[in-house]
Parts: sequence; C-alpha cells; structure tokens
Amino acid sequence: MGRKKKKTINLTKLEPEEKLKYEIAEELGLLDRVMQDGWKSLTSKETGRIGGMVTGRRREIKKQTKIADENDEG
Repeated sequence: MGRKKKKTINLTKLEPEEKLKYEIAEELGLLDRVMQDGWKSLTSKETGRIGGMVTGRRREIKKQTKIADENDEG
C-alpha cells in the first residue's frame, strides 16, 4: 500500500471556521503535531477539547454580534 501524499496547509487561506480550529490547537500547544501528522494524531480527549472550545467561541461571537446589533438599533 502506498502512503497518502501530504497536503500542505496554508494557515492564511483558511475558512473562518477552520482558522478558529487551528488557532485553538495552537493555544493548546497542539498545532505542531497537527501540522506534522494531521488531526488523526490527536487523542479523542484533545479533539474533544478543541471542539468544545470552538463551540464556546462561536457562542461568544454570536452573543457579541447580537449585542452589537441591539446597540445599532437603539
């Protein structure tokens, strides 16, 4: 069996959702491992932590957007 060709990730050209995921991985000190071996190299605990933090950040962004919209209306 052949190995899969490694895909180079350009961190500057990511969708906002993907960018957030990579930023959180960096904050947790996991980015080097992800960049070298891919997301599959993380444990389920690590990926769950990233997922939980992404969800929390999305909620916070939504909350901030809602507050800003209410301030614009008033």
